[in-house]
Amino acid sequence: MADLVLETGRLVLRTIEESDAALQFRVLNSPIVMEHLGGVKELHEIEAKHAKSMSSFARDGFGFMMMIEKASGALVGHAGLKKVDHPAAPNQGDFEIGWLVREDRWRRGYAGEAMRAVIDWAFTRHDAPVLVALTAERNVPSWRLMEKLGMERRPDLDFDDPAFPPDDNPTIQYSLTREQWENSK
Repeated sequence: MADLVLETGRLVLRTIEESDAALQFRVLNSPIVMEHLGGVKELHEIEAKHAKSMSSFARDGFGFMMMIEKASGALVGHAGLKKVDHPAAPNQGDFEIGWLVREDRWRRGYAGEAMRAVIDWAFTRHDAPVLVALTAERNVPSWRLMEKLGMERRPDLDFDDPAFPPDDNPTIQYSLTREQWENSK
């Protein structure tokens, strides 16, 4: 059974359950939503990511969560905290935040609302010294949100992801230190 982890004004962020892979496959796995994330995934790929997140929660007490809209009870995305684990990333092991929102809920502020809660959780509950977020340079809405969250561009952390098309390379990173976060409060 899923556990409630974080709650905002409009959202509940809960742990992932095994049955959530099929739900994510149906609701979030569209070409436009997955455009900058390597494209639409097969169900077994989503199941593997969910298993990884469930394992992270069991081991570290954090991971990615399902983002549920309180008003409707609908899955609107996923968001969370993990360790950078891409083999090409120069900062493996750093705390990484991330999000994904279904297309019919874009431009409603859900990603920002969820990520502010995740950032607070990362710094206060998990003692993260710095957070990073990864995206493609052409994914303008993503890095603009990173900037709104107080994150700064870190070109020194860029890397190429061979699984992504040339248009989505390099992977770029933004960061937010604990001190920057504390000074923004």
